[in-house]
Amino acid sequence: MTEFLKKEGKFTYAEAGEGRPIIVLHGLMGALSNFDATFSFFSKKGYKVFVPELPLYTLPLLKTNVKNLAKFLHDFIEFKELKEVILLGNSLGGHIALYYTKQYPADIKALVLTGSSGLYENSLGNNYPRRGDKEFVRNKTRDVFYDPKIATDELVDQVYDTINNRNSLIRTLAIAKSAVRHNMAKDLPKMNQPTCLIWGKQDTVTPPEVAEDFHKLLPDSNLYWIDKCGHAAMMETPNEFNIILEEWLQTRKI
Repeated sequence: MTEFLKKEGKFTYAEAGEGRPIIVLHGLMGALSNFDATFSFFSKKGYKVFVPELPLYTLPLLKTNVKNLAKFLHDFIEFKELKEVILLGNSLGGHIALYYTKQYPADIKALVLTGSSGLYENSLGNNYPRRGDKEFVRNKTRDVFYDPKIATDELVDQVYDTINNRNSLIRTLAIAKSAVRHNMAKDLPKMNQPTCLIWGKQDTVTPPEVAEDFHKLLPDSNLYWIDKCGHAAMMETPNEFNIILEEWLQTRKI
């Protein structure tokens, strides 16, 4: 995805393809590269795919929350002059997509949520984040996936560096608290956009009952399960994830 990166003003993002816009939103510990396979696949399938880098660690501390991340997304959509957008979010990215849809429903054609926060999620443990304990970080990172091999040394190092940097640690905690405050349960029944829910059956962060609650509360949703898959289906089972999403988009004529 690196060759598709652009920097314009306050925005750093990847962009490829032509057609209806899909904006991909990464999670709290996520990176643009988490969506490499999805970015590549859909940019060749008649969609213009954007993956913006969210300012998780660069906003003023008092503005580091779900609301202002959604505002940043609004600024990006206006900057790119996009209409009838599909928002695709994993974990915190899904939460931002939901909050955005609440605030700016006319912009959104459809939602795709995978391992999304917004209702509730399991924390990474009472002692998280434990600074300086790399083995603890390694184990907790592995727990995010069904296959622990997905938690490469590079990914563990990324998480470790984040929680051992005071600036990013404080903002990580601020965003986590904001996510709890911005529970979307009362808002979901008012969101009429078609919504595709793709969930790992072995997701321990936003477990299967979270997906089932999203499905019950959203007026127009379809729920798909991927077996032997944890919290980040687009990373762990990218081919299956892409096939499910493509078929859903074709079926719903989006």
